Amino acid sequence: MTPYRAPGWLPGGQAQTLWPLLIKPKAIPLRRERWETPDGDFIDVDHLDGPPESPLLVLFHGLEGSARSHYAISTARACRRMGWRLALPHFRGCSGELNRRPRAYHSGDSAEIDWILRRLHQDNTGRRLHAAGISLGGNALLKWAGEQQQAAASLVSGVAGICAPLDLAACGHQLARGFNRIYTRHFLDTLKSRSAARLARFPGLFDETRMRRSRNLWDFDDAVTGPVHGFAGADDYWARSSAIAWLKTIAVPALVVNPRNDPFLPASALPGPNDISPCVRLEQPATGGHVGFVSGAFPGNLDWLPQRLLHFFTSELS
Repeated sequence: MTPYRAPGWLPGGQAQTLWPLLIKPKAIPLRRERWETPDGDFIDVDHLDGPPESPLLVLFHGLEGSARSHYAISTARACRRMGWRLALPHFRGCSGELNRRPRAYHSGDSAEIDWILRRLHQDNTGRRLHAAGISLGGNALLKWAGEQQQAAASLVSGVAGICAPLDLAACGHQLARGFNRIYTRHFLDTLKSRSAARLARFPGLFDETRMRRSRNLWDFDDAVTGPVHGFAGADDYWARSSAIAWLKTIAVPALVVNPRNDPFLPASALPGPNDISPCVRLEQPATGGHVGFVSGAFPGNLDWLPQRLLHFFTSELS
C-alpha cells in the first residue's frame, strides 16, 4: 500500500492533527453491549455486526476517546464497506457513564486489554480476530503483545499501534510545551471533570487540590493516575507503562505507525531497527500529525488510516 503523505494543501503536524475534527464523517449505527468486569465494574463495547464468518477487527481508542472519535467512525465505515465486523471497546468511564469502581484506565493497562481480547476471542469461535489501537490504546495493546510474546498468537492474528505514545515521558513533556498545551488543556478538562465525579463517590481516593491544580499531564498523572492505579507517581507510571520497552519481545505480526511530525511524540523518541523484534514493522512517515492522515483533494477525507489497517490485516500477515 502507498506510504502516507499529507496533501500539499495541509502543511504541518498541528494542522494535520486538528483538521480531521472538522471533516469527521457521519457516524453509522452501532450495537452497544455492556460487559460486567471480573471486579464488579462494567465496560461498554460498540459493535458493527456483519456476516458471522467475516473477520473481526477490535479497535482500542485513545485518551478520552470513544466510538465517536473520528478514527473510530472512519474505521467503522471502512469495515462496513469491506463486510467486516468491528468491536469498539470503551475504556472505563469513556462511554458516557461513570464507572463503578475507583480505578479508571491508563496507558499501560495491558491487563484490561487481555481481558477484553480473551472475551472477544471466546465469543468469536475460531474466526479471524485482529487488534488495533490508536494513541493510548495503541500503547496498551503493543505493551500487551510484548508481555504475552508467543501466547498472543492464540488470541489475535496480529496487532497494529497507530500514533502510540511509545515513550510516555517524552510524550508527556512534549505536550507541556508551546502550542501543544492546547491538547493538554483539552484532555485535562474531561479528565478533571470525571475524576471529580469519581472522588465524590470515593472520598479520599486522591488529593483533590493537587488534581484541580494540575496544569499538565505530569501533574495529573502524579496526583491521580499514578496513585489510583498502583504507581508511585507520574515518573513510575510513565516508565512502567511505556510500550517501547516491549517492542523487542513482540512475537506476532505488528504494525507500528508513528508520523515524524506528530505533535505528541518527538521524532527523537521513536524506536529504530535495534529496538524491535523481527515481527515488528515500523512505519514513520514524515507527515500525518497525531492520528491525522488526511488524504485527497480539499477538504480531504480520512480513508487512509482504515485502509492501512485493513491492508495490513488482509495482505501483510505472515
